[in-house]
Amino acid sequence: MAQFSYELIHTDKHTGARAGIFHTPHGDIETPIFMPVGTCATVKSLLPSTLEEIGTQILLSNTYHLYLRPGSEIVAQAGGLHKFMHWQRPILTDSGGFQVFSLGKLRKITDEGVTFSSHIDGSKHIFTPESVMKTEHDLGADIIMAFDECSPYGCDKNYAKHAMIRTHNWLDRCAKVHQNGSQMLFPIVQGNMFSDLRVESVKFVRDYAECGIAVGGLSVGEPSEVMYKMMDDIRPYLPENMPRYLMGVGTPDYILEGIERGIDMFDCVLPTRIARNGTALTSHGKVVVRNGIYKQDFSPLDNECDCYCCRNFSKAYLRHLVNCKEILSAELLSIHNITFLLKLAEGARQAIKNDNFAQFKQNFYANYYNNEK
Repeated sequence: MAQFSYELIHTDKHTGARAGIFHTPHGDIETPIFMPVGTCATVKSLLPSTLEEIGTQILLSNTYHLYLRPGSEIVAQAGGLHKFMHWQRPILTDSGGFQVFSLGKLRKITDEGVTFSSHIDGSKHIFTPESVMKTEHDLGADIIMAFDECSPYGCDKNYAKHAMIRTHNWLDRCAKVHQNGSQMLFPIVQGNMFSDLRVESVKFVRDYAECGIAVGGLSVGEPSEVMYKMMDDIRPYLPENMPRYLMGVGTPDYILEGIERGIDMFDCVLPTRIARNGTALTSHGKVVVRNGIYKQDFSPLDNECDCYCCRNFSKAYLRHLVNCKEILSAELLSIHNITFLLKLAEGARQAIKNDNFAQFKQNFYANYYNNEK
């Protein structure tokens, strides 16, 4: 796996937060990093060139959705996701596990795999560790996820343990069929909200981790304190010499708390989803631009942001676009929100290198939450 390596640049001496470089076949990724999500091989409303301009280092795409449409074989015929979506920087694909398990009554789980009905047309399909690996090989992303079972928040310990064991068994099957040196397989830690299961899972899956490990099944409805405790409990057992990826996390506080606990990579649909609903993340908290108080507010969305949106447009104009349901509102707010999270990660990286991450986090909270946090 010489095409992949992780270089730990600096560890903050007060918190243990990490700054590093993840070397991949399609370029280097400076960590900690936020990764925008392009579910169907596109980040909604944004051109690839725009994402490059704002400093996006790596994108995610979703195996479940691309398996259904257009089909992984089509993507393979096109030359893989990089050519298909015209993105030459690194790409990560999830395994589709979270989406499949979110289907509820539309799916059935066995030790062999998951049988499910398409949310699009009701057609029947099956995901197994082997079939998911084939699909992710077809898609051709740099980083691919093992197929796992994400047990629901609130389930009992017996259920959580069985799901964890199944995840471990599926990981072994994924590893056996993944013999592709141009793609890095990340195993996924599960165990729900039970510390002993989480630790057991880390100890098992880290033996399969060659240059990356993921933590799944968090930020699924549990209180933030519970999530932080799970990260605290597994932290001593996570490998030091590879990137650590906390799946599905994208709020500023979760990102900062994750970084403080030694996490390197984050992803979430949040910045583009709330943009389409007319909400922006700013240095001074969330701004719901559709609100009437911005009707005659001709100031930028965020005075501390230099993105295309903030350099050129006012809250009043953005409010007008949102209330007229203009597509441009989603584009401009998405540009801003993704830029905001990329800059947050960039600021954290610099603070870590200066052994000043705790102060950086405190200052951010003081502005973002108006001293509430």
